[in-house]
Amino acid sequence: MGFPVSIARTIGIAFAFASGATTAVSADTTVWNMNVFGPPRAVTAGIEAMAQLFKKESNGALEIKIAYGAALGPERQAPESIKSGGYEGALMCAGYYPNKFPLLSVLELPFLPPRGIAENAKLYHAVLNHPLIVKEMAERWNIKYFGPTFLPAYEFMGNKRIASVADMKGVKMRISGLQAKALQAFGAVPTMVTAPEGYEALQRGTIDSFGLPYAYTFGAYKLHEVSKYATEGMAMNGLLCFEGVSLTAWDKLPYSLKAKLSEAQDLAGAALLKAYKESDEKWIPLFKQKLEVVQFPPEERAKLVAGANDIWEAWAKQQEEAGRPGREILNFVKAEVAKYK
Repeated sequence: MGFPVSIARTIGIAFAFASGATTAVSADTTVWNMNVFGPPRAVTAGIEAMAQLFKKESNGALEIKIAYGAALGPERQAPESIKSGGYEGALMCAGYYPNKFPLLSVLELPFLPPRGIAENAKLYHAVLNHPLIVKEMAERWNIKYFGPTFLPAYEFMGNKRIASVADMKGVKMRISGLQAKALQAFGAVPTMVTAPEGYEALQRGTIDSFGLPYAYTFGAYKLHEVSKYATEGMAMNGLLCFEGVSLTAWDKLPYSLKAKLSEAQDLAGAALLKAYKESDEKWIPLFKQKLEVVQFPPEERAKLVAGANDIWEAWAKQQEEAGRPGREILNFVKAEVAKYK
């Protein structure tokens, strides 16, 4: 059902007097500025679909304006910018902000989430809606989980050939901190830089091999142009990413729009799955033409997986020692994962 013009005008006027970064561009229109690092690509299909739905359902009273290329500020400062009212929302990845979303980092533990992307989507949604995670995001950063950005499994692309765990020794590999622990055991040298920094890092040799969701991200950032090799079969989970918005801005929405969130998230999820499939069809053949795509054997992956439980337990212990319910969250994730096996 369309959003009544009279109500839209009332909401627009209410927003016009609201504090913070929310911008009223007319009596009937309010803009949420959404900071998204990188170019339009498969992972932005979700927030793009949500923006269209909310604009339609509000008869234009709410516009989610996406600023690509982190045009509103550095991606590493997104939590602070939302909390301070610099903008209303952002694409965020927990691994970009060490210790800022400590409980949420559970989803970056190596080999804990399932390999299937559809199962991952369900898991991420459940965890992002867990009361302890909701509380952490709200109390620390005044942020609410808004839209999904679940990611395909991670592979590596770069200028070092990796066909076994032995090949990782001394290799500078881009991966998030918690994932890095699984690689460090075999001599890898993990380094965290953001995805937009990848091209230059590979070109200059400050990174030997770059871990990203396969395959769309490598194509979006053109990493195949400065690489010789790619892996298939490592299938690591990587960064936990999501679209977050200011709770202050969210609370000012009328109930009729808040009630559309579940529908919008479902729409976003479907758009992401479609975009990833189309990207695979575009990029994987190109990678196989230009690069040596190295198949990482299951028995080698099993060596990485073998040490994962110790990393999970160490994470839970660290959280508990800091006074956070890490064991409860880890057990919750394990129980959710068990549903998909």
